[in-house]
Amino acid sequence: MTTVFDVPADVLINTVAAELKENENIDAPEWTKLVKTGVHKERKPENIDWWYVRAASILRRVYIDGPVGVRSLRTFYGGKKDRGVNPEKFRKGSGSIVRVALHQLEAAGYVEKVDAGRIITSEGRSFLDNTSAEIIKDIPELSKY
Repeated sequence: MTTVFDVPADVLINTVAAELKENENIDAPEWTKLVKTGVHKERKPENIDWWYVRAASILRRVYIDGPVGVRSLRTFYGGKKDRGVNPEKFRKGSGSIVRVALHQLEAAGYVEKVDAGRIITSEGRSFLDNTSAEIIKDIPELSKY
């Protein structure tokens, strides 16, 4: 059985993002055209569909690390802030982006909330595993994975 661990992350995330874009429960809020993904960034994302890519990445993170909370996902999506002549300092990513994306993934039925955080549902697990199986079937070079 092919799982998320058997395919490269970037290929999986882009494929899942394309499928999430077609889901009616997951749509980019209006404010996504204006925001940065964290205080450590200087500009907004260049990719127009960055919301779906982030939602797919969060779904993959919940699959791998679950149960996870907003705080640990903020830490994962954080980075070093350039402070001019001062040394760089780590800053967390945006909590609102993570929170709203998790709410949308819950509405789609891929993630559920438990006491310890959020975990992936059986529907979400099968969705990611089936997508991984399609990816590995379509690209013969991935047989080494």
